[in-house]
Amino acid sequence: MKPNKLIMIISAILILVLAAGCTNSANPKPGANNSEQPQAGANNDTPAAGQTITIAYSQGAGQTMDPHEAADLTSASYAFALYDQLVTSGTETKDGKTVGRTDQIVPSLAEKWTISDDKKTYTFVLRDGVKFHSGNPVNADAVVFSFKRLQSKGESGSLYKLSNIESFKKIDDKTVEFKLAAPNPLFLKYLATFTFSVVDPSVVEGKPDGYLTQNSAGSGAFTLEKWDPATEAVFVANKSYWKGAPKVDKVVVKYVKEASNRELFLEKGDIDVALDIPAKDVGSLSKKDNLVISSESTNRIVYMGMNANFKPFDNLKVRQAINYLINQDKLLQDVVYGQASKMTSSISSKSPAHTSEGYEYKYDVEKAKSLLKEAGYEKGFTFDLTISSATQDYEDIAVLLKAELEKVGITLNINKVAPAQYRELTTKKSVPAFLGKYTSLVNDPSYHYGFLLDSKGASNYAAYNNPEVDSLLAKGNSETDEAKRTAIYKEVQKKITADSPWAYLYESNLIAGFNKNVKGYVFYPDEIIRFASLYK
Repeated sequence: MKPNKLIMIISAILILVLAAGCTNSANPKPGANNSEQPQAGANNDTPAAGQTITIAYSQGAGQTMDPHEAADLTSASYAFALYDQLVTSGTETKDGKTVGRTDQIVPSLAEKWTISDDKKTYTFVLRDGVKFHSGNPVNADAVVFSFKRLQSKGESGSLYKLSNIESFKKIDDKTVEFKLAAPNPLFLKYLATFTFSVVDPSVVEGKPDGYLTQNSAGSGAFTLEKWDPATEAVFVANKSYWKGAPKVDKVVVKYVKEASNRELFLEKGDIDVALDIPAKDVGSLSKKDNLVISSESTNRIVYMGMNANFKPFDNLKVRQAINYLINQDKLLQDVVYGQASKMTSSISSKSPAHTSEGYEYKYDVEKAKSLLKEAGYEKGFTFDLTISSATQDYEDIAVLLKAELEKVGITLNINKVAPAQYRELTTKKSVPAFLGKYTSLVNDPSYHYGFLLDSKGASNYAAYNNPEVDSLLAKGNSETDEAKRTAIYKEVQKKITADSPWAYLYESNLIAGFNKNVKGYVFYPDEIIRFASLYK
């Protein structure tokens, strides 16, 4: 997910004496205990009345309730709970599990649509009888209002531009037409993201611009009861939801910063779901009879960004030398305990068009020394690596990198900062090097690069700028022939790898813990939890 603006109050919330052995280290195989993952539709259990599902998040209780401003996975879950979109992602049953398919689009607020022969005009017909929480109908006016609103927002505005939307208009109360400046093969997939949620104009109009930050105006499966960004958010089931009422009455999201506390609360039954379980604890927690640990491969990448506007990273040979000092085998073993895979490109191996061509950075200390000598840094140099204190693995990565770089005379100073400061520094591109992670909500290189490595990308924190890459990205964004798109993005990957704005670290799993009585969890590759299917 995209790291950006944060409304966050750091608060000490709970102090506990931890039970011995709660976080014993382990080194399990990838995907530990996946076969027992709680599944939607896995049985015919009837949920008891008055149920509450409590979920513990690690990085705050969300930044915002506004779907057009959301930029973190917690806020994204809120958007999907409170709002609907014109279309949505499908699901499939695979190996007895229900899994989300963000690459398959199914109707939602729009019951059907047509696409013109030139693939530049989309006409959506809204379904009858859908109402917002206010009781007002979801109609074409609401869709037009929502798209006008989101254009001016930071995160949604970026995706709006990436979508190639030229104009949109109401045809009648049930029909909306979108015209694209150029064909976009990802348009429907973009519309299925929380960014393009439809809001109720009657609730929003006349209110201050930030009203939806702490309030809601949706048609979704839940309504907002209360929210404190420092501690928790509470959602109440919409019993008249047009897709059918959720199986639980409430969902409570709690902010529990420390992983050890999340694990302890899960074991005691104080919470039902714990997110961001440390990889080192998967093995020991999987042995607990009352728990189920899910570790699923995602398209999340973890990388070290190097900003060429700062010395010595303006020197290509220096950036290449850093890449030769990345010991991915050691990272996978000592940092993520097998709950990840190697990263060999600037996009995930699960992304269409992925290629490892051009990736030659095998761990090689002598090669790194040779490149540094050629660059004029034979004796090494000193630099600061900025990391967020909210991401537990970052410090472990930084310590390992520090030890490797010392072998060639490079001194790495770890600059550990609070999440808000990290986002401010990286967004302003004011640090020479940083650790970053990114999950593409739409699993396609066009989306991924549009944010991360296009010179004007909203999340291009390494300030990467290659006009040839920009030109290829613009071409790929409107190319509808799949073979041609693949060729374009393979060329992009090779050029970026050669330019080395990043050092590739690994592709990480989504690890979540559940009490064994929790049912209905559906894993989506965008890592966003959909509350509506959960029950116990």
